[in-house]
Amino acid sequence: MKKLFLLGLAITLFIACQNTPQRYFAESTEIETLKSGIKNYETGDWSKWKSHFADTAKIYVNSTEPITIAKRLEALKAMTSAMSEYGFNHEKEYTEMVLDKEDETWVYYWATHNGTFAATNNKLTIPVHLAVQFAGGKIVEEHVYFDATAMNAEFEAIAKAAAETTEE
Repeated sequence: MKKLFLLGLAITLFIACQNTPQRYFAESTEIETLKSGIKNYETGDWSKWKSHFADTAKIYVNSTEPITIAKRLEALKAMTSAMSEYGFNHEKEYTEMVLDKEDETWVYYWATHNGTFAATNNKLTIPVHLAVQFAGGKIVEEHVYFDATAMNAEFEAIAKAAAETTEE
């Protein structure tokens, strides 16, 4: 009787595991969309970058307050125009897609962003994390997390040097 009970339990567990939907993905259309957007960012193809977002997308950059796509685009253009080169280390990036408990589709991206400031030739390396929600094939919400301390200090030093130059 004990063996029959254990066999029934094993069969029940096997069937229960087979009915669990997959929640984590290493490959998906959404992951490819995000990677395409990253490539568009790296090449400065801003119209293609913007095309990955829904018109009403909310973007959070180290903040709980969202900004619009237009504001994010303005900030990215300002940042990248100050750099002679920039981009992510694709050899050491990690991407996954998750269907959360509300069946929302999220893509998570971890990588290191490298850049060289044109004015000073200083190099900057910053770990970055993106949490991106998709609906209908478009990005509807994006959370961007990174430590901006070194980048802000570099921009302040550039601005200070420019102010001193104009005073002379």
